[in-house]
Amino acid sequence: MITCFIRYHIDPTKKASFEQYARNWGQAIPRCGADLIGYFAPHEGSTTLAYGVYSIENLAAYEAYRTRLAEDPLGQENYAFAMKEKFILREDRTFLKLASAPHALGEKLK
Repeated sequence: MITCFIRYHIDPTKKASFEQYARNWGQAIPRCGADLIGYFAPHEGSTTLAYGVYSIENLAAYEAYRTRLAEDPLGQENYAFAMKEKFILREDRTFLKLASAPHALGEKLK
């Protein structure tokens, strides 16, 4: 399993547009085969950084997923929405694998 972390630099005056974009991916991404962890918009601190995080089996599965997403009507609409509204200034993708597993089960420190 790999996890894709997408770091967005967004226009801080268009945060609401990014949030709509994120909600749309909340529908399309799972339907197209990835395990969406979530999209995260600025709350405090930086007003220009936002993130999207999802997991997928491997890079081959990622390529098939990207093809399905590009063919998905909501996916196409969302790409067009982002291009039209220009709220994304930069987008970086990083693929990581979980290195801390297995996680311990137990009591939390008090």
